[in-house]
Amino acid sequence: MMMGPPGRALNQEAQKPKDVRATLARFWYYVRRWWYALVLTIFMIIVATLCQVGSAPLIGQAVDCYFLPRADTCWYDPAALAAPQEQRLRGLLGLALLMSGLFATGALLQGLAFFTMNWAGQHALRRIREDTFHQMQRLSVGYYTRNEAGNIMSRVTSDTDTIQQALGFALLSVIGGILQLVVTGTLMLVTNLAYALISLSVVPLMVLATLYISNQARKAFRTTRQEMGNVNAGLQESIAGMREVQAFNREAESIAQFRATNAANRDANVRAATFTSALNPALEALGYVAIAIVVVVGGLSALRGEALLGGGVISLGMVFAFIQYVQRFNQPIQQIAILWTNLQSAVAGGERIFGLIDTEAEIVDDPAAHELPSIKGRVVFDAVHAEYISGQPVLRGVNFVAEAGQMVAIVGPTGAGKTTIINLIPRFYDVTAGSVSVDGHDVRSITAASLRRQIGIVLQDSFLFADTVMNNIRYGRLEASDEEVIAAARLVAAHEFIERLANGYQTVLGERGSGLSQGQRQLIAIARAALADPRILILDEATSSVDTRTERVIQRAFDQLLQGRTSFVIAHRLSTIRNADVVLVVQDGQIVERGTHDELLALHGAYHALYMSQFAQEKA
Repeated sequence: MMMGPPGRALNQEAQKPKDVRATLARFWYYVRRWWYALVLTIFMIIVATLCQVGSAPLIGQAVDCYFLPRADTCWYDPAALAAPQEQRLRGLLGLALLMSGLFATGALLQGLAFFTMNWAGQHALRRIREDTFHQMQRLSVGYYTRNEAGNIMSRVTSDTDTIQQALGFALLSVIGGILQLVVTGTLMLVTNLAYALISLSVVPLMVLATLYISNQARKAFRTTRQEMGNVNAGLQESIAGMREVQAFNREAESIAQFRATNAANRDANVRAATFTSALNPALEALGYVAIAIVVVVGGLSALRGEALLGGGVISLGMVFAFIQYVQRFNQPIQQIAILWTNLQSAVAGGERIFGLIDTEAEIVDDPAAHELPSIKGRVVFDAVHAEYISGQPVLRGVNFVAEAGQMVAIVGPTGAGKTTIINLIPRFYDVTAGSVSVDGHDVRSITAASLRRQIGIVLQDSFLFADTVMNNIRYGRLEASDEEVIAAARLVAAHEFIERLANGYQTVLGERGSGLSQGQRQLIAIARAALADPRILILDEATSSVDTRTERVIQRAFDQLLQGRTSFVIAHRLSTIRNADVVLVVQDGQIVERGTHDELLALHGAYHALYMSQFAQEKA
């Protein structure tokens, strides 16, 4: 089914199933090229974690060897048990220096790991942006008629920003936190199994709280990404249509619409923040409960001298060590839970980006498609049917032949199907039945690039880039020399006004060519088409937005450009197509009349009615 311009597609994103594992796998696809950086990062995190967690048993040894010496639990410096106070102080100082060294080493390795992880993440993010932009170039015109530009832009801007945050500090902290959990839990279990199990009894509650709240946060963050896209889309549309907004005094309505969209974005972010802010205090409270259990259970065992479930009497140093262990264990749980919401936001952004990357282009080359050789420009429409929405035909059985070098004018009321006809020639859309061929080649059997290289298009509102006049014209053929660009401008009578610009051909234009009149913008667009030297030229109401005097200038430019080329002209003013070889009158998706200007006037049919109504308006 051919998709096309009418209407905007509803946002189906919220209704699609979300596969977090698949999204994470896609992230890995982009990161795995720099696996060596990840391996180095993980190695540094492991060493840093060992350095940080290793301080906990040393704190216990400070108590059991120097503060309250116990022979059965002092393994760091047994000689300190019988040493005088001065020697114990020196030993305690050495232990403090060792712990300081461990902390410093851990901090240094964490900093290096952060840099390495960000280095790999930025490289992966660059590939994601490039693939996204490449996909945007592949998608057909129909996709952009159904999706707001601002929403698409948010995929490349705000969504990639969330991924950038995740691929840096958040992901590193999560990986480091998981390693810290493993190392800390192992040391606790090895030190005293019973005491460790009792100390970790709160962990299941923390995990359940994390899973529930982070799951709700992920849903909320997905909504924020969608609402942010709506804000960007509305903002872009409002800026682009600012002249119409002010011309019709619709500032208040525009503000109200933006306020509603912005409020929806605010509500989505508040909901996400609610879950994010609730997670930390919940986990922190459970962490204090865990520390209380460690102190009470360990303290009772140490004070009473009673063994704990057959695991031996707990020393005061072990209580201090386990307080450190529990803090070290709970800290990454809280950290992972908080940062996990950021990762969830990144996953939501990744789903939107990968959804765009995975969107199938509607117009693709057939695997057996071949390059179109140099053409003469004969175009044949054979029983062409076309529709944008299934069951709603736009063209119905259109047949005509445009011989090489002919000028074919297409006229008819708005919505008759004129633009659809010309969009089928460069294959911006596909027919649903019948065929369109160029020099005997069905356009579906040749590569789109080789077809479009030999077709030039000038639209009613041609797009000019924020670049020099020279480069805007050169866009028609990038390898053209400056002399060729100037020759193309001379051909269409654009050279004179360009020379009068502040910097001539090196004048930098504003957005969409602002600073030039509509007629000047059209002449630059015509020069661009002339430079491309196409065999087929399409003019879609290219003079309808200019005054009569400018129209005559542009018409003379067209007279030069159309010589020897097959041309298709959609004309607003019928007086501009008097010299057309063939005029096609289109109504309700069908050609109802065809012939020359004079022949159709003599028929006193649909064309005559159009011409006379326009003539009467001009006379009035």
